[in-house]
Amino acid sequence: MLLYKPDWEETRRRFAAWWAGEYFGRCAIAVCAPRADAAGLQPPPVPVRLEDRWLDRGYLRAWNEHQMRSTFFGGEALPVWKPGGYPGWAFHPCFLGAKVTLDETTGWVHPLLDKGRLSDHDPRRLVLRTDNHWWRMAREMMRLAVGESRGKGIPSIGAFGGSGDTLAALRGTEQLLYDIADCPECVREFDLYLMRQWIEIYNTLYGIMREEDEGSTCWCELWSPGKFYACQNDFSYMISTRTYRDVFLPSLELQTQFLDHCVFHVDGVAAFAHLDLLLELPRLQAFQIIPGAGKPSPLHYLDVLKRIQAAGRNLQLYLPAGEVRAALENLSARGLFICTSCAGEAEARALLRDCEELSVDR
Repeated sequence: MLLYKPDWEETRRRFAAWWAGEYFGRCAIAVCAPRADAAGLQPPPVPVRLEDRWLDRGYLRAWNEHQMRSTFFGGEALPVWKPGGYPGWAFHPCFLGAKVTLDETTGWVHPLLDKGRLSDHDPRRLVLRTDNHWWRMAREMMRLAVGESRGKGIPSIGAFGGSGDTLAALRGTEQLLYDIADCPECVREFDLYLMRQWIEIYNTLYGIMREEDEGSTCWCELWSPGKFYACQNDFSYMISTRTYRDVFLPSLELQTQFLDHCVFHVDGVAAFAHLDLLLELPRLQAFQIIPGAGKPSPLHYLDVLKRIQAAGRNLQLYLPAGEVRAALENLSARGLFICTSCAGEAEARALLRDCEELSVDR
C-alpha cells in the first residue's frame, strides 16, 4: 500500500492485466481530482529564481508532497514523484554537453552539432561523462525521487528523449531534414548510436529507481512492473513513412526490444500516417493518440482508434470527463486506457462507477 494510493496492490494487478490485453470488468481509467479532505491546502511558494523552480531540492520536496497530498488518484491514476517536473535540462542532448535555456514551464536546448555536414561529426565523440553537470544532476534527482516517494508514491524516470528527437535537438530540426536528403544512411547510423546510448541512460536511472522494486513510470500516466517508457518520434511529423522506415525504424525497434512495456506517443494528426508502419512492430503494445494543439478530440478520429484496437493493441486517450461515455459507447473497453480529471472527488468516484456500468468488451 502507498500512503497516497491505498488501493495500490489492486491497481498493480489491473495494470498487469491491461498490458496483457486482458479484460478486467471495465476500461482502465486514471481519474484525478482535488481530494475532499484537502480543501485549503496551499502549494509551496514558487522560488523567485527560475533555476530554483527546477533544481531546488527543498522546493521539489514540498511541491511533490503537495501534489500527492491534495489529489485523489482514482482508478489507475498514480501519485508520481517527479524529479524537477519534466524540465528541459533532463534531456539526452544536455547529458552530452548541449546548452539549455530554462523558462517557467520547460527548457530550450541549443544544437550542439549544427555546423557542417552530419558526416563531419563522429557519434563516438558523444559520450556520457560522469562529470557532466546535467547528467550528474539527473542521477542525483533520481535518488532524491526514490527516497522522497518511498511509501507514498512512484518515482518517475522522467522524459529524456528517444528516436529521431534527440538527433533533431543535437543537429537542429531544419538541418536534420537536409541531412535526411543528403545522407540518410549517416542519419540512420547516428540515430542508432544515440539509441544505444539512450538505453545506457535508462539502465542507469532504472537501476536507481528499482531500489524500491515498484516497477517504473515515466512522463505519462502508465505504470509497468518492468522497464517502461513512452516511445516517440515527434520529428516524424515532417517526413514520409518510407523515410521513417528506412531511417528511424531501426532505432525504434531496438528501443522496443529493450523495454518490457512501451506505449508509442503519436503526436499530431500528420503522424497518424505512420500508424500502419508502427503496427508492424510486435513489441509496441499500446498507442497514445494526441491529435495536437487546436485539433478536435481524439474521438473525432474513431477510424484511427478502432484500427488500433482491431490490430489487438492497447489504446491510451486523454479526454475530458464529459467524453468518457462517448468513448465507451464507441470503443471496446478491453485495452482502453482513459486519462481524465474531475472538479471534485465525489464526481471522480461517480465517474468510476459509470465506467463499470458502461464498459463493454466488444
